[in-house]
Amino acid sequence: MFARMVRSHVLPGKTDKALAIWRDKIVPIMKEARGFNGAYVIGDRETGQGITITFWETEADAITMNSSFGTVIVFFEGLLEGPPELSQLEVLLQV
Repeated sequence: MFARMVRSHVLPGKTDKALAIWRDKIVPIMKEARGFNGAYVIGDRETGQGITITFWETEADAITMNSSFGTVIVFFEGLLEGPPELSQLEVLLQV
């Protein structure tokens, strides 16, 4: 299994709007994507710091989603302090 991790910083007071976009626009896209195996959106409402981790069955599935990153990030225009940082990692242990 592979994980895509996105670190971002939401502008003050915009966390609920960003979560609504995630729930209403991103989740349906992810659920239709091949190999999608769940997600966590983790954050601090006070600082705006956030981490999103999505899980993928194969590295190829994660790479395919990476190619649409630019399309998906457009939904968050005007909500982030800067460009998000994307990493891809192999899940080495799950308990």
